[in-house]
Amino acid sequence: MQFDPTVVTANLPELLTGVRVTLTSFAIALALGLVLAVIVCAMRMRREGALAWSARLYLTVFRAIPEIVLIFWMFYVLPVPLGFTVSGLASGSVALGLVAGAFIAEIFRAGIESLPLGQWEAARSLGLPRRAIWLRIIIPQAARISIPPFINYMTELLKGTTLLATIGVADLALKAYVLGAQTFRYLEFLSAIAILYFIIIFPVARLAEAVERRLAIERN
Repeated sequence: MQFDPTVVTANLPELLTGVRVTLTSFAIALALGLVLAVIVCAMRMRREGALAWSARLYLTVFRAIPEIVLIFWMFYVLPVPLGFTVSGLASGSVALGLVAGAFIAEIFRAGIESLPLGQWEAARSLGLPRRAIWLRIIIPQAARISIPPFINYMTELLKGTTLLATIGVADLALKAYVLGAQTFRYLEFLSAIAILYFIIIFPVARLAEAVERRLAIERN
């Protein structure tokens, strides 16, 4: 089969519609994941008590369940007890956001726990209140450490949005498959979405590398 790029250019507006849906799902999942990550990380840092136990349970469950299984459960099963249907975009994005919250929370926690104990001891010896210790000393340093793995996870989350095609969400992956089926030109359309995903993800990956190099230089 000869590669025909005109098939892609003729249907480019349709593919760009899929890009918009993909980025919308990514934005929803990332926003939900960030909110959950901050809350769960704060609960997990307590070590003991009901809040810490709940955080550990959340992390264990949503880091263990495959994303595709959770997406299916949110889309096909959850509407039954709710009594109303949920759109594929909403249910899929929420499912990805729940998983993202668990992984990002662990990224944040690792950043906090990587700080030397001397940081805490020095701050307490100066008589700083707990709020000031967190806001002025711990969080700024932990955030710098957490930025590279957080950006790397963003690329994984973006790639994970392709799973929404399995529940009929008209994202980039599904658009390419449908157009390929309609025209019998799978080679062109599947190649096109690979290029489009590369265009979207490559700058993010390069950003993570640049941040890592800068942080390494500053530490030295």
